[in-house]
Amino acid sequence: MKAEKNPAFAAEDARLAGNESLAELRRYKIENVTVRNFCTDNQSLAFAEGMVLGNYQFLKYFSDADKKEHSLREIFVENASEAAVAELNALLDSVFLTRDMVNEPHSNLNAVQLAGRVAEIGKEYGFEVEILGKEKIESLKMGGLLAVNRASSVPPQFCILEWKPENARNAKPVILVGKGVVYDTGGLSLKPTEGMDYMKCDMAGAATVVGALAAAARTQLPVHLIGLIPATDNQIGDRAFAPGDVIRMYSGKTVEVLNTDAEGRIILADALHYAKKYDPELVLDFATLTGSAVRALGTQAICYMGTAPKEIKDALESSGWATYERLVEFPLWREFGDDLKSHIADLKNIGSSNAGMITAGKFLEHFASDYPWLHLDIAGPAYLRTANGYRTKEGTGVGVRLIYDFLKKNYAE
Repeated sequence: MKAEKNPAFAAEDARLAGNESLAELRRYKIENVTVRNFCTDNQSLAFAEGMVLGNYQFLKYFSDADKKEHSLREIFVENASEAAVAELNALLDSVFLTRDMVNEPHSNLNAVQLAGRVAEIGKEYGFEVEILGKEKIESLKMGGLLAVNRASSVPPQFCILEWKPENARNAKPVILVGKGVVYDTGGLSLKPTEGMDYMKCDMAGAATVVGALAAAARTQLPVHLIGLIPATDNQIGDRAFAPGDVIRMYSGKTVEVLNTDAEGRIILADALHYAKKYDPELVLDFATLTGSAVRALGTQAICYMGTAPKEIKDALESSGWATYERLVEFPLWREFGDDLKSHIADLKNIGSSNAGMITAGKFLEHFASDYPWLHLDIAGPAYLRTANGYRTKEGTGVGVRLIYDFLKKNYAE
């Protein structure tokens, strides 16, 4: 590896080199490998990280999975502490957990199955999970989640995850909210075929939240975390909510629906208002929310915006560089809110064709006004049609490494 002065680039070069080494290891069916550093700057753990991330496979539905499975089983990193290796293993295991959830077909991961899986993971990793079913959601009058779910034969779920260690260093919780649309047809604003064939990934935000809680619990991170996941599919049918409808949200605000394919922000809005009850220190939401974010940044970066103070944004961006899950901030100028003004309701659910990622954020801002908040639109990097280095095809698990690094450096150290 060539010398690189920028530590973020140096670590990423090592991860990419580790991933590139896999081809030779597979060629000779190597099962065990030792990573030994000969560079001035020791990036052996980052090299191993790239190997592990690139070695991921989702083989669950192959009848000959044993023949397709990669040979590599174990990586030994010389001169790395047991604690550092254990932490990296726990983190990457949580990334794989997130990838598995995103890659799971909707036929085996509807909203109820997602909630059940979250409960199983909570038991396995050691964090608490409470599931609110449709009856409770109706009693709370979560009008956004109920509206999106209207045409579905599967009831909505609202998952509450909590990691609260006795040695938590934050007096108020950090809340992570994840969009849990397990499949998105677009509703009556129907998606074209080419836009629908990968919509099992529309719950990637929810999977990121689960992965983050799993990583925190597995590493005993001294941070009080709460995860909120509104889960449903967005189907078509004679009971579906329709363009022109007005729905009353959990917050009491009314929303004129002009596009049923802008459903993610509607269910997130109910969850963001629910977060208010915890008096949180910070709220971050993760969502595959807009095609506009993909068109602006491609698959290389996360589009983000919000009301949290500059030091929080700077810290998050620093973690983005450290993990190479980079972020680009977009403005939430008040003028963008003009696009959401409705003549029959408090606001519309979609703006004009311009700056769609920002007007989506402005919509969410209406429901996140009582605490510091950041919105992360992960639509670009969450799901790839082709592999990009150690970011494997389909679910990438983006956000888990980012948020773990951010929480560790800003709340645990």
